[in-house]
Amino acid sequence: MADWKEKIRKICTNKWFELVITIIIIVNSALIGVETYMKSPVISHVQDIILGIFTIEIIMRFIAAKDVRTFFRSGWNIFDLCLVIISYVPETMMPNSSAMMALRVLRVLRVLRLLRASKEIKLIVTVLLKSITSMFCNMLLYLIFIYLFAIVGVGLFRMPDPQTLSGEEAVRYEEFVRVAPNNPHNSSDPYGSLDEAMFTLFRVMTGEDWTDLRYNLVTASEMGVIKTPTVVVTLFHVFWFIIAAFLLLNLVTGAILNNYQKERSRQDVHGPDSDED
Repeated sequence: MADWKEKIRKICTNKWFELVITIIIIVNSALIGVETYMKSPVISHVQDIILGIFTIEIIMRFIAAKDVRTFFRSGWNIFDLCLVIISYVPETMMPNSSAMMALRVLRVLRVLRLLRASKEIKLIVTVLLKSITSMFCNMLLYLIFIYLFAIVGVGLFRMPDPQTLSGEEAVRYEEFVRVAPNNPHNSSDPYGSLDEAMFTLFRVMTGEDWTDLRYNLVTASEMGVIKTPTVVVTLFHVFWFIIAAFLLLNLVTGAILNNYQKERSRQDVHGPDSDED
């Protein structure tokens, strides 16, 4: 029994075995894409064969593991096992179209098995998962800053309600809307509310039309629609872009790189399949 288990372990760790499984995963992923264009009995039969191969593979890896606990300590094994089990659920068991659609979406996740195609890709995924705690702290810091700037932005740049305007103020506002419309036209006041201001600042962080936003506010300031000086408009958005795009994003990058180096060192010592800290 021990010799038989050792032989299966050697097969599972053999480079040719891993290469064959990788090729099958790629073929399976390609066929999933082909099925979005056409349905064919041939493709269905090939998919059934591939599912059988995946089933044999997961059984072999279960046997090759030192024990049951070792097998289930690997997140990759749990992920593959869940995908295989989901693939065996017949669509006829689904009570409604929504459940059937959810099942199909879950089956499409088999494409994610491509993440196993390279040890480097597996390393990157592991690093990202282990960086969640660090990124959560960075996200909390980001939310504090975006909330602070959003409150300031609403106070400085919120446009007046056109229904409350009359006389010269209404004329100036209508002229402003004509010469400097929102981009896109159906968007609301970028700083009209706290939630909209936070989304606007997120747009600025991504670099999406933030200069157009600044030009519109400068025009509004020059036309007297808002009372904020143009220099404040410019400084506000430049400071936010520097803080968000450079400082906060660099913190996230630094956290990921730090975890990458730690995980790389750990794998060099314990091996890529070790779960030791």
